[in-house]
Amino acid sequence: MNTDPSNQSPASAATAARTARYALIMLTIVYAFNFIDRQILVILQEPIKNDMGLSDTQLGLLSGFSFALVYITAGIPIAYWADRSNRRNIISGALIIWSGMTALSGLAQNYTQLLLARIGVGIGEAGGSPPAHAMISDYYPPEKRGTALGIYSTGVHIGVLMGFLLGGFISQAFGWRTTFLLVGIPGVLFALFFLFTVKEPARGRWETAEAASYKPTLRETVSLLSSFKSFWYIAAGTGLTAFAGYGSGNFAPSFMMRTHGLSMMQVGIVLALFGGGAGLLGTFLGGYIADHLGVRDKRWYAWVPMIAGIIAVPLGFPYLLLDNTVAAVGFMFLVTVMINTYLGPCLAISHALVPPAMRALTSAILFFILNLIGLGLGPLTAGLLSDYLTGIYGPDGLRYALLLVGLISSPAILMFYLASRHLPGDLAPKGDVS
Repeated sequence: MNTDPSNQSPASAATAARTARYALIMLTIVYAFNFIDRQILVILQEPIKNDMGLSDTQLGLLSGFSFALVYITAGIPIAYWADRSNRRNIISGALIIWSGMTALSGLAQNYTQLLLARIGVGIGEAGGSPPAHAMISDYYPPEKRGTALGIYSTGVHIGVLMGFLLGGFISQAFGWRTTFLLVGIPGVLFALFFLFTVKEPARGRWETAEAASYKPTLRETVSLLSSFKSFWYIAAGTGLTAFAGYGSGNFAPSFMMRTHGLSMMQVGIVLALFGGGAGLLGTFLGGYIADHLGVRDKRWYAWVPMIAGIIAVPLGFPYLLLDNTVAAVGFMFLVTVMINTYLGPCLAISHALVPPAMRALTSAILFFILNLIGLGLGPLTAGLLSDYLTGIYGPDGLRYALLLVGLISSPAILMFYLASRHLPGDLAPKGDVS
């Protein structure tokens, strides 16, 4: 039943705030597991490549396209289900599936078996983010959603940080197969803890009773989103930004090993602190700054990632072209902060466009485009370019491949600018631009 939060007593409001904070922390931890299990393959690419005799193109397929294909295909029907049922239960079940399949990856004896295990991870992870986004939008009011979704999205980089650290240390000590097993099993156990301690929030808590009770069809949701030009420009911008993030990020361990001569353990530490840590900072700041500035003008939800992209593109050149490892890592930190500011603002403004019962599906459609372009094509393109350019430039082939990936993604800046031009008109018909 929908209730007006403004009518709550101070004690009830304080309890609701604590419940929301706890749920946000737990959802962020689940998202961290999501990316530990997704990105653990990235840190293990070199030993897997050497063990199974794989090419960079095969690695790109394994860590990108094949995973993204099932992830985006399963994401939309699961999100549609989540808009009509208990989202907490869906997230718990999804965590069990993807963590279990991560553990099974350690048992793979050939490329095909490992590919099938990663497809299983993708199916499970499709049930993670869209239901979580919808829950957060029911826990937090519109003016705090960018920050809340930004905090949730830091789970990406907590997961990357932990994945690089765990992957670097465990694989060097025990090998890549044991790493998959030790990383996957804890997620299954946490899923049960999450199920019994997190409350499913009332759907549409911050909207009118009529809006909260509205149950749109899939066609109605797609039809409404189709009328918002800003949404599609935002989706294109996030996809192109993710193209650079996944394309360069998935090959960052290989780049540091091949170009700068770092060991597996050194790569784990460097990328955890200066990759995962930078991404965590950028993701939080993006949502926080957009919420702060967006009070006066909602276009800041598009301007924040646009400005960050303008800063990031030129910084990519010294990051990839300098031979000095310390300087390269410093520029990598700055680039990573900038290109990770987009997720919180883009999710928050997308949810502002639609009624409560469309939010999980809206997130799924946004993530469909983001992961198709970013996760699906980014690593694959980087791998193809690396294999081709290595034949010309030798070990520097990967360096130039990653530079091209960054340049290909630069039209994201234009997409966010175009989104900002359409946002006032797309938000205005609702009669509420909050």
